[in-house]
Amino acid sequence: MWNYEKRLQYPVKITNPNPKIAQCILSQYGGPDGEMGASMRYLSQRYSMPYRKVSGLLTDIGTDAAVQKNREKEWLTNRMLSYTISH
Repeated sequence: MWNYEKRLQYPVKITNPNPKIAQCILSQYGGPDGEMGASMRYLSQRYSMPYRKVSGLLTDIGTDAAVQKNREKEWLTNRMLSYTISH
């Protein structure tokens, strides 16, 4: 169970937004070697795992990685939009 709060762990102040770097970071989360790919691999491997405890662990890791990826993508998208609107 997760309790989602829309705030960062540490305050972040972006003085010079860089859309190219933001796009690169986004591709690392959503690309073939990114966070979402890893999450899907964890979730698909749980079905072939013969041990229930390990299967549960793979489920926990996979769902946590997916939730974390969505939070980070939302934060980066907001930063890119604020750059586009202000420039």
